[in-house]
Amino acid sequence: MNNIKTFFKSLLPGIFLFGFTVGTGSVTAMAKAGADYGMSLLWTIFISCAITYFLIHLFGKFTLVTGMTALQSFRKHIHPAVAIFFIVALTTQICGSVIGVMGILADVCYEWSKNFIDGGISAIYFALFFIAFVYIIFLIGKTEVFEKVLAIFVAIMSVCFLINFIILMPPAIEILKGMVPNVPNTGAGKNSFLVIASMVGTTVFSGLFILRTILVKEAGWTMADLKTQNRDALFSAFLMFIVSTSIMAAAAGSLYVQGITLTNVTQMIYLLEPLAGAAAVAIFTIGLIAAGVSSQFPNVALLPWLLDDFHQRKPNLKRPSYRIIALVISSLGLIVPIFSVKPIAVMVSSQAFGALLLPATVGCIFYIGNKKALMGTYKFSTVTNAILSMIFVFALVMSYMSYNGIISTLQAL
Repeated sequence: MNNIKTFFKSLLPGIFLFGFTVGTGSVTAMAKAGADYGMSLLWTIFISCAITYFLIHLFGKFTLVTGMTALQSFRKHIHPAVAIFFIVALTTQICGSVIGVMGILADVCYEWSKNFIDGGISAIYFALFFIAFVYIIFLIGKTEVFEKVLAIFVAIMSVCFLINFIILMPPAIEILKGMVPNVPNTGAGKNSFLVIASMVGTTVFSGLFILRTILVKEAGWTMADLKTQNRDALFSAFLMFIVSTSIMAAAAGSLYVQGITLTNVTQMIYLLEPLAGAAAVAIFTIGLIAAGVSSQFPNVALLPWLLDDFHQRKPNLKRPSYRIIALVISSLGLIVPIFSVKPIAVMVSSQAFGALLLPATVGCIFYIGNKKALMGTYKFSTVTNAILSMIFVFALVMSYMSYNGIISTLQAL
């Protein structure tokens, strides 16, 4: 029993990263891909998760070898301005994420509540409830509590989306064909390049790798824990692949075969019921709520973690200033429910920062990982450098596709 408990405890950092990555943004991106293109973009999920595993492993190993987090090494061995850039860029990105996640979460709950109450419960009440729930957990101020609560929501989310996959899955041959790389033709109202870029952006998130080094250091892992670190990274990437594939397949098996284009994830509430029944809608909604709440925990705590990391202090979420920061960031979730508009400028800025961050993140780890004085005998090998170079080129291509997609979307408004 103790061995099982120890094993699952060793997986908590990986579950934490998974919960951080797979939120309502991920659900929207994967459902959009499945509804518009069936399973033909499954290869994008596979490549994204493979890259995510490689970078989680690499960043984690860097901390095991040096005892330094990514942000600390960027500050000391590149330039303090680089570390500050990452703090500002990641904060901008998560603020946009908080606005979008809570907006989607509140809208979905509002639409679903119409099944039980005439006119439904106002979206703002749902937003206030979820914001208060996440903030109360934050006030406890312990990473261990965050990890355990997150693990519960991740389990709920995973089970819900897997059940939906079983109910709605497309033919197995279509799933297998999706592993062959291709870019579908862009039809009216569709932008395959933007969909691909958004799928990569929601999976290969720079904040994930920087946060990974903080969690590894806080866990007190050393090179003796290398196998545990590798297993944890693999488990996190595996969960991402399975759940993301389940979401895509559910949309492909229901909406794509009907020729229905998805423009907003709240459409799933209405579109799934005639195709799969009320039970599938309920399961999907519960999974979406779990995804949204699980991603809000790390979003709210990320800036305090980064600030403590930058100043090389022991993480302490109970600082009064951090509680104010968390409250302000949490309150951004009220923007969409109160004003009933999409904060386009904020969201576009968030995406732009995201597109910039991945190449910068890969470039920085490439530089510090090849410093002999820092890494010693663990200096990156030729194979590692070759893989990083390919990821860097891939990141640049994704950035280009993302910017083109964003510009064409803005021009269409």
